[in-house]
Amino acid sequence: MKKSMIAALFALSLPLAVQAMPMGEPGRAGQCEMGMHKGMKHTGPHSLFKALDLSKEQRQQINQLMREQMGSAAQIHQRYLDKLPAADKQAMQDELQAKRDAHHKAIRDQLKPEQQAQFDEHLKAMEARRAERAEFEAWKAQKNQAE
Repeated sequence: MKKSMIAALFALSLPLAVQAMPMGEPGRAGQCEMGMHKGMKHTGPHSLFKALDLSKEQRQQINQLMREQMGSAAQIHQRYLDKLPAADKQAMQDELQAKRDAHHKAIRDQLKPEQQAQFDEHLKAMEARRAERAEFEAWKAQKNQAE
């Protein structure tokens, strides 16, 4: 039980850690300033693909492969999350929401009033899409149970 919970939390924290990592100027390789990778050059997949000078067809095929990889990783994450008890799932969701709210507040504090209004509208639109998606997923699950 503890091992699966640790594995699930670790799997969920990786994407957040990657997004939080400083990468230097946009479009340029940055130096990692964290942990055992300190000082190493990081180049994202986009800079690698630019360096390879791919054709349009190659870019499309690679994008498709990347989408498939992301989808399969999400399925693996979900499989482990499904094994967690409801209380742990709710605790994780609450913690993620608190972190998201703090992140949005920190961003909002950096914006001018007119930018804050735009940012708030964007967050409302994202929340509406999230609610619509949740409604769709519930409908889909209900339909699958009926079959």
